[in-house]
Order: sequence, then C-alpha cells, then structure tokens
Amino acid sequence: MASTTPSLPQLPEEIPRPNHHEPTESEPLLGRPGDALQRPNSPMYRNLYLGTGILSQAGLLLLLLSISIPLLSHRPLPPLLVPHPLLQLLGLALLIQAILILQPTTKSNPTAKSRAAKSHGILQLFSFLLFLSGTAIIETNKHVNKLAHFHSVHAYLGVITLSLLVVQYLFGFTIYVTPNVWGGEDKARQLWKWHRYVGYGVLVLLLATTGSAVWTEYIETQIGVSKIGVVLGLVLIAAGVFPRVQLGKLGLREY
Repeated sequence: MASTTPSLPQLPEEIPRPNHHEPTESEPLLGRPGDALQRPNSPMYRNLYLGTGILSQAGLLLLLLSISIPLLSHRPLPPLLVPHPLLQLLGLALLIQAILILQPTTKSNPTAKSRAAKSHGILQLFSFLLFLSGTAIIETNKHVNKLAHFHSVHAYLGVITLSLLVVQYLFGFTIYVTPNVWGGEDKARQLWKWHRYVGYGVLVLLLATTGSAVWTEYIETQIGVSKIGVVLGLVLIAAGVFPRVQLGKLGLREY
C-alpha cells in the first residue's frame, strides 16, 4: 500500500510589504489616503483637525492673537477702524472651517458628504457676511475721514479678493441649490472641480490680503503687529489646508 505524503501549503512568491501603498483616486497631495479622509461613522467635527488640519487651527489661533492683542490694547481705539480687521479675521476663520469640514469627505460616504456640504455652505455664508461687514466699515471710515480708497497693496488685494468671493459664492450656490441653471445635476456636478480650483485660488488671495495688512502705514506706525507672528500663522494655515486636497476632486485622478 503506497504511503501518501501530506502536501504543504504553497507560499506566495512575494510577501506583500505591510507598508506598501498604491495611490488611489482620493489620495491627498501628501500622506496616505487614510490620513485626511473621513472614516465611516466618524463624527464630522473631526474633519476640522484631521491630518494636517490641526496646523491650520494653530495658524488661525496665532494669527488672531498676533493681530487682535496689539489692536485691542491700542488707545484710543478708532471706532470705524478696529472692527474691520476683527471682522475680516473672523470671516477668514469661518472660511477655513468651511474648507476643512468638507475636504475629508468622499463619494463613498454620500450621507456624510451631504451633511458636510450643507455645513460648508452655512459657514461660507456667515464668513461672507463678515467679510462684507468688515469691508463696509472700512469704506465708511475712509469716506467719513476723507481718506484715499486705494492707497496700498492691501486695499487693491482686498477689492480683488472680495469680488472673486462674490463670484465664487454665487457659483457654488447655483451648482448646489439650483443646478438647472447649468443644465441639470449631471452638468452641474462636472463644474464642482472648477469651484474647488477657484476656491483654493481665492484662499491664496485671502491669505495674501491678510498678510499685506501688516505692511500698511497705520498698522506699521501705530499698532505694531508682529510680522513674524502673522506670516507664520498664514504659513501654518496653508500647510494645514493644501496637503489635504484630494486629487480626485480636482479631476487630476479618477474620482
């Protein structure tokens, strides 16, 4: 009677590396896909500091402290000047939250994406109202005191940025709320990537506008805001937002 030898399980030719990583359509610009993506059943508020998002929050805090402390400690307080930077800073803070809360969402979790999109829209609306209020106050100050409306890089950047913000808000609103304006939901959905491109471009302009404020004559001679603190804060904000950009949402990969 022939004896049978039990067969041994065949080993794979190559053992997969545990850290092996292939790019996916939802991969952020830096890091692995899971580093800045909202996971199933994860609370939405975690999106605000997920991955590099915590850098943006730290940058915002540094920026707020660097500008608001010397501004509020300055005496006397010009009644039509002080609200302008404070309202603009609050508008920027809300705008950053609106970006951070939506960035980590993916189409694989449509419920979370829809909730984050609504929060994004609400935060953007309030940020726009703050920007508009701050601009109206500073323009009123210039009119009352008969000051030049365009006398600095900051002023020109501010007008350009606010104009683009109006276009961007209308663009996003019509795509999301009234897609029939663009020929239906399918065609409107194809425009989302352009809304994101414009949005990130406007963010760069907003950061540049904020930074240019510390080089205006009044801030330099009267307030004495720390330029290092402001620039570092702006760099941290950018370092927190842009690495979390999903390539698929920009149309650079299949999404």
